[in-house]
Amino acid sequence: MMNYDDVEILFVEDSADDAVLTIRALSKSGFANKLHHVIDGAVALDFLYCRGIYAERNKKHYPKLVLLDLKMPKISGIQVLEAIKSDPDLKSIPVVMLTSSNEGPDIEKCFELGANSYIVKPVDSDNFFNAIKEIGLYWMILSQPAH
Repeated sequence: MMNYDDVEILFVEDSADDAVLTIRALSKSGFANKLHHVIDGAVALDFLYCRGIYAERNKKHYPKLVLLDLKMPKISGIQVLEAIKSDPDLKSIPVVMLTSSNEGPDIEKCFELGANSYIVKPVDSDNFFNAIKEIGLYWMILSQPAH
């Protein structure tokens, strides 16, 4: 059985290609060793609320960061963001929206709900790698936690 208590980054992404690129960039930057990848919002909420296959996970150990895609099957990134930011136990977890949508209403809605950052996935792989590296550096090392 895998130990999920030391997960530092919860990565929620349904696109296999985007997931591989992001995990590779985080690995090269030294931030992927405590990353847990899930493919939809329903599983992300199960992880955070210690339900289903994550029922044995310690509720007191939250990830330090959630990287969240916007458009996913079952439960959207916006619904996951809303659940996190409306929960007193979870709302201090930084949530970075990592998505291909650069539509104004999506960006505005995410910030209204409490997203800490909104990053549009660059098409160019060098820019994408640098963006992911900077995300890891800022949120995992430089930013001070709320609790």
